[in-house]
Amino acid sequence: EVQLVESGGGLVQPGESLRLSCAASGFTFSTYSMAWVRQAPGKELEWISTISSSGTWTYYAESVKGRFTISRDNAKNTLNLQLNSLKTEDSAMYYCVRAKTPYLTLTAIQALESNYRGQGTQVTVSS
Repeated sequence: EVQLVESGGGLVQPGESLRLSCAASGFTFSTYSMAWVRQAPGKELEWISTISSSGTWTYYAESVKGRFTISRDNAKNTLNLQLNSLKTEDSAMYYCVRAKTPYLTLTAIQALESNYRGQGTQVTVSS
């Protein structure tokens, strides 16, 4: 059974940082592209970032480019998201997502439509 468990969220002030993690189990982590998506109250699900199965390739939404960094540790079956220079508009529930098919890198649309998603971790940015 595929399990994705996010952690690391919290309440921070604007300009501060957080590091989110996603512990994966139930599948061969190193063969699947992964992504982060988020959803703020009353808003649609938003794709944030994708990383290839090997970690070689990374992609970011314009809204977070230069501030967020996605990474993975295939030896530890862990996906990470470093959030720097946080803004109030970054407040949302953050979810890690797995691709449906091994090796193919998740597109933004595929990430949004994936059925393989964790329970989420809440990030709140407020002064």
